[in-house]
Amino acid sequence: MTIASSIRLRPAEPADAAAIRDIVRAAYVKWVPVIGREPLPMRADYDKAVAEHPFDLAVEDGGIVGMIETMLADDHLWIENVCVAPDAQGRGIGRLLLELAERKAIEAGRLELRLLTNGAFEANVSLYKRQGYVIDREEPFMNGMTVYMSKKLAGSPAI
Repeated sequence: MTIASSIRLRPAEPADAAAIRDIVRAAYVKWVPVIGREPLPMRADYDKAVAEHPFDLAVEDGGIVGMIETMLADDHLWIENVCVAPDAQGRGIGRLLLELAERKAIEAGRLELRLLTNGAFEANVSLYKRQGYVIDREEPFMNGMTVYMSKKLAGSPAI
């Protein structure tokens, strides 16, 4: 798996909200038949979200091919959403975005990343595990299971 050298990362701007919505819908639509409904990120108001907290975009040939939405908490960096356009998946773009989140966490003095995903999204859970995330807990949600995961970064105390 190689990441094309043509991928550039940049912060999102308010004008990117519609493109972010489109990429999220495209990336998550495959899960609709798996869980029997639209995943919550497909229903989000991205105009509001982009105005309220950071999004970083993976851009190739002028088009957005991936994005990560993060929020700084007191003791960790929360990953609200990360996705890659279907036609760009499998090239390491998701990993690149997760690595960006790690750098942002360290720069902000946070030594842990946290996220959640739907337990039915087995490919996502596997991706996060390969990147060093562990399952902290699972909770029932909307006839499914929410999987809470975290990753301790170098320098964080062992538990």
